[in-house]
Amino acid sequence: MAEVVWTDPALQELSYIAEYIALDKPEAARGLVKEVFEAVERLQDFPLSGRTPLELPNSIYRELVVPPCRIFYRVDEGRAFILYVMRGERQLRLYMLGDS
Repeated sequence: MAEVVWTDPALQELSYIAEYIALDKPEAARGLVKEVFEAVERLQDFPLSGRTPLELPNSIYRELVVPPCRIFYRVDEGRAFILYVMRGERQLRLYMLGDS
């Protein structure tokens, strides 16, 4: 079983996304946050279940997709580090995944 570790940048970006959605649809924002946390929680039992990001085909990073979000993480020594959450239409930049 893997321990899930959220980084501050990942939590902050998820919060920003939810706040923006909540401006028009507060219930949708709450639902999205719940879905993201449920998807990430499954990494405890299946840490390698996420796919390799298309932009980073030979990397240690993996991603989960919970529309409209992409959740980036890496697995290291029995832990899944949640590194970054972003809206799917944004372009991924490697610096976003800085090992926090």
